[in-house]
Amino acid sequence: MAEASYSIKDLEHLSGIKAHTLRIWEQRYNLINPKRTGTNIRYYDQNDLKLILNVSLLKDHGHKISNIAKMSLEEMHEEVKKLAEKPSGFADQIYALTLSMIDLDEERFEKIISTNSLKLGFERTMLNIIYPFLSKIGIMWMTDSINPAQEHFISNLIRQKVIVAIDGQFHSAQSMDNAKKYMLFLPQGELHELSLLFASYLIQSRKNRVIYLGQNMPFEDLEAAYQVHKPDYLLTVMTSKPNGFSAQDYVSKLSEAFPETEILLSGSQVIGEDLSIPENITQIANPHILVSFIEEQVTVAAK
Repeated sequence: MAEASYSIKDLEHLSGIKAHTLRIWEQRYNLINPKRTGTNIRYYDQNDLKLILNVSLLKDHGHKISNIAKMSLEEMHEEVKKLAEKPSGFADQIYALTLSMIDLDEERFEKIISTNSLKLGFERTMLNIIYPFLSKIGIMWMTDSINPAQEHFISNLIRQKVIVAIDGQFHSAQSMDNAKKYMLFLPQGELHELSLLFASYLIQSRKNRVIYLGQNMPFEDLEAAYQVHKPDYLLTVMTSKPNGFSAQDYVSKLSEAFPETEILLSGSQVIGEDLSIPENITQIANPHILVSFIEEQVTVAAK
């Protein structure tokens, strides 16, 4: 696995510390020392990134930079460990997850998730810690700040947790007369399943029925499944852009194929994009909005 390298702008994006401030710390405290390529371009390695993430976390908790700079690496790690093992601000837990991903540290990941799930419950842990963390991963991925092994490692650990939570939510909604029926799928070529899995959890936890078709669903197979189950809602997430894929064309095709059904759309290919959205389509910008939508439908059905 090639060693990751980072620009000072990468460190700024990932830590929230301005590049100008990082340069001052380099000069004043010798906190990090950039390496140089053969063409004299400055870069930082994975150890530098971990150090700056730790510094940022300690600074956010009131430690002065002058005192942090005097700490040995062992002392710094011990202070960070104390913070990570004590659920406090969500940002602390997101930092801790970032470090567990960089180090491929499953034990640390398990400790973070179990500690927060016990205190907050699984849903709040996902909404307030995991989802912001996944957004951070997205930034890291786009800036080549993490490699595929790190991204796959953490995504699969989270996926396992969501699947276990879904299994734990199985109930008698299948036989409830007033249960709403949601059909969940990803478009053909779309493989990023975490958001869809969590949507399934949120829907089932509110005693609705889910027909889960999963990733990479050919359109003709979606139509066939729809005819069998006649769901009240279709829900999909459009995150990536496979070759030849047009989000606008797909949105229009969905609307025309299922005119009697409300279609819920989420994902970066839809949210915030300048698309023409038909009347039978609702955009879901984040999980909090999905929760509100689901609960609103449950309330209407109960009246």
